[in-house]
Amino acid sequence: MAEVLDPVAAAVAGELRLVDPAVRSSRAEAARLLDPDFTEVGRSGRRWTRDEMLAELPEMDGSTADGPAYEVSGMTGVLLAPGVVHLTYETVRDGHRARRSSLWRAATDDTGAPWRLYHHQGTPVPGRA
Repeated sequence: MAEVLDPVAAAVAGELRLVDPAVRSSRAEAARLLDPDFTEVGRSGRRWTRDEMLAELPEMDGSTADGPAYEVSGMTGVLLAPGVVHLTYETVRDGHRARRSSLWRAATDDTGAPWRLYHHQGTPVPGRA
């Protein structure tokens, strides 16, 4: 029998997988973690759909093992309601810092991970880290 993580731990694990270059560079692995209704407002201010993100993620910064990696700190989460987790944290990549907020929801089918990223927003922090 597979271990069942608590909802916050499952969301944290999924979020950490999404900053892993091996997952970012694989459309199939990223697709497992993104909710079918996924949206993002990136640190650039751009609004992304799931299809747009999956198409461009392998080419984005942080998607190669030999490039600048995301450093994650201060990740905390709270269960907002059954099936919905809110995470907040900060990242630094190549000297640029961002505050991040993610909503994860429990999957309603078995075509991907049991918890999937529903919405993400990154906000740049002025200045260098």
